Amino acid sequence: MKTGKAAWTIKYSLLNSTYFIAFCTIHAYAAVFLLAHGFTNTQVGILLALANISSAVCQPLVAALIDKPGPVTNRGFIIFSVLAIMAGSGLLMLVNENKVIIFIVYALIYMIQFTYQPVMTALCFEYQNKGADIMYGLSRGLGSAGFAVTSMLIGGVVEKRGVFVLLIVNVFAMAASLAAILLFRNPAKGAAKEAVAARDHAEEERQGTGAGKLQEDEETDMKSQAQGGTLDGGRGDAAGSSLREFAKMYPAYAVFLVAVVCFFFAHNMINDFMIQIIRELGGAEKELGTANFLQAILELPVMAMIGVILKKISARKLLLISGVAFLIKIVILIFAKDMTAMYISQSFQLLAYALFIPAAAYYVSETMRQFDQVKGQAFITTAITVGGIFSNFISGRILDSLGVKAMLITGTMVCAVGVVIAFLALGRRRS
Repeated sequence: MKTGKAAWTIKYSLLNSTYFIAFCTIHAYAAVFLLAHGFTNTQVGILLALANISSAVCQPLVAALIDKPGPVTNRGFIIFSVLAIMAGSGLLMLVNENKVIIFIVYALIYMIQFTYQPVMTALCFEYQNKGADIMYGLSRGLGSAGFAVTSMLIGGVVEKRGVFVLLIVNVFAMAASLAAILLFRNPAKGAAKEAVAARDHAEEERQGTGAGKLQEDEETDMKSQAQGGTLDGGRGDAAGSSLREFAKMYPAYAVFLVAVVCFFFAHNMINDFMIQIIRELGGAEKELGTANFLQAILELPVMAMIGVILKKISARKLLLISGVAFLIKIVILIFAKDMTAMYISQSFQLLAYALFIPAAAYYVSETMRQFDQVKGQAFITTAITVGGIFSNFISGRILDSLGVKAMLITGTMVCAVGVVIAFLALGRRRS
């Protein structure tokens, strides 16, 4: 039976919303949870850095495993991740004082959540290629809305009831996420053929004869995969066995990854230690919830309208705009005197993260061959993670020794370098 656009979009929206509800409880409130259990800022930074390192290693490995013909699929890995996070959260509910166990289990949950994030993006494009009519921007925007509402509601509750509430919400969100992913079934073959034909026709109209070459390459890839051979006609593994080989195929993209590291050094610095920035400005957990709500809810209109926006502005240009917005966002915090400035800073999420995530996904989808795309999405997320690694190691230490302002100045300098690199990589149309 053919499933319509609304049904597929609802399924994927539910998957995104439940993911980001859980993501809010673990990532947005990581410092709150860990500080409440006696960790210092430096220890929080080390824990998050190690979790980010682990996910940076796992993401390309998981992507490579999924890209190869075999039993491991996007859907299967998401199911595994959800069950693992539920189990870890349940264990944390039973352990309140053992800092070693809390350290290990929390780091694992944090790592797994990051690792399967690009797999969810790849799942969308996989099912689109099979004929599922999914509105990616709207679904991803609703995920941000789920994050926003959760943050707004949970901040005050945590302030009154304690951090145990975070684990309860996380378990329920993951249970709902499991139900959502189990609803994903392959579309009818007829729908897949119609989708491919429509996509090819649209591509031909947009690019002319260039579309024929694109389709020819994709057909060659599909035949090669079906025959169990390589995906690149003699070059070995399609996406390359390493980032070096991948960079040879997509040089502008590879340079841009360095800029992504810089952007998310600053972005993670703000998000991971936001509670300390807010306390410096006179706020607490309730204000943390409001600040996270503001930045997350602003992502919804941008992500929902990304299809319309991309008709006017290319994904490449949107990525450059987002880089500048990341820089402005952290510069404002250097001069902040009260929570009003914090809220103004968070409002730039509209042009920063909200643009970056869908624009990066579409940039990969438009510029890379079909069987390179999971790795392409994974390397973006890996770059985001690497930015978090450096941020976590450095930010916590600077925070404990020099304070909030010194930390923000450091983040600003790194982000500014990222903006320059981004314009060098993507500033010309040939990228």
